[in-house]
Amino acid sequence: MNVPASSFQPFEEDVAGLGKAPIPTGPYYREDYFELEREAIFKRVWLNIGHVCEIPEPGDFMVRELEVARASILITRGKDGTIRAFHNVCTHRGTQLTQETAGKRSSFTCRYHGWTFNADGELRSAPDFERFYVDKSDCALKRVSVDVCAGLIFINLDPAPSQTLGEFLGPLVERLEALPVAKATTFSEYVYEIDANWKVTFDNFEEVYHLRFIHPRTSGPASSPENPFGYPLRFNFYGPHRGHTFWKAPNPSFTPLQLVAMGKMGQNVAAEGFAQAPNNNEYFGLFPNLFILGQPAQHFFHSVMPISATRSRGVIRLYWIGADDSASKRFAREYAMVGARDVHAEDVEIIEAGQRGLSSGALEHVHFQSQEVLCRHLFHTVDSMVQAYKASLDAGGEAR
Repeated sequence: MNVPASSFQPFEEDVAGLGKAPIPTGPYYREDYFELEREAIFKRVWLNIGHVCEIPEPGDFMVRELEVARASILITRGKDGTIRAFHNVCTHRGTQLTQETAGKRSSFTCRYHGWTFNADGELRSAPDFERFYVDKSDCALKRVSVDVCAGLIFINLDPAPSQTLGEFLGPLVERLEALPVAKATTFSEYVYEIDANWKVTFDNFEEVYHLRFIHPRTSGPASSPENPFGYPLRFNFYGPHRGHTFWKAPNPSFTPLQLVAMGKMGQNVAAEGFAQAPNNNEYFGLFPNLFILGQPAQHFFHSVMPISATRSRGVIRLYWIGADDSASKRFAREYAMVGARDVHAEDVEIIEAGQRGLSSGALEHVHFQSQEVLCRHLFHTVDSMVQAYKASLDAGGEAR
């Protein structure tokens, strides 16, 4: 069947209101703009920092370093099974409480002066505490708002978040809960650092306009005569979040090795009951820095966390249900991660080259076409929050 090329263009209602004007380049490299992003966004919105499968039992904990907020966060699962989050800071003199990244313990003792805290954040004991001028109840660890959706752990560094996690995610809550990640028990992970602004990095994974130029080999199965460049079928917007319905070629071409791996993953999907699950061909871009591919065979998640105005850290995760308890299942999972790394390896140099060009100041604007509408949406969402924050400061507000 020959499908007109116009079938793979965004619907007018998808892009209405986002405009067509060039986008200023300063927000992609300027230090002053990055400082505003830190305060207006990363210290005030919900951020995904992990999954419940990392702390499945009471006493389990993990620590996340968030350079963008100059914060270290301790996440615990208490005896009651509740997940809690705290600033990894002893309330005596501010020393980071633990240097471990993960583990299992019922209490945490500061190495500086021996103050000990329970996993629920309460101060259990402190040497010579009777000599202090404060009550133990006033020395609990500083809490951080934490909540879970689809097994994903989110935190909010705002002392008084303006929205609950459910309000922030809105209509995406139900759709995320239907994804296999909600039942995940383990994951494969690939962490990288890149010399590029977080938005420059994230934008690369929000559009498929570049696939035929950067990924001619690895994107082959996504193309077909009906849609040779694998353009999305539709763009979707959910407040600050965005996404698209991606094209699934009717007769993809796979190598024999790919067929073996895909066949085993297909068996796993059928066993898990997700073969006909909703959202199987959806890309979700959760504001500000997480994107998800709603595929039953490969539960793909990629977050891009800012380190500085021109450097970022990415975490790519493939979530799995159950252990890789056979050679064929282990092979399928390893092949999936190798494939993800192969695709990403093709992106790194071009992303960094783009950042170098932007940072040179040679351009005042960049241009987004209709296939890059998600990039435009991210820019407008970020800038609206930055401008609102600046207005609140001009009106006499205080940074939190």
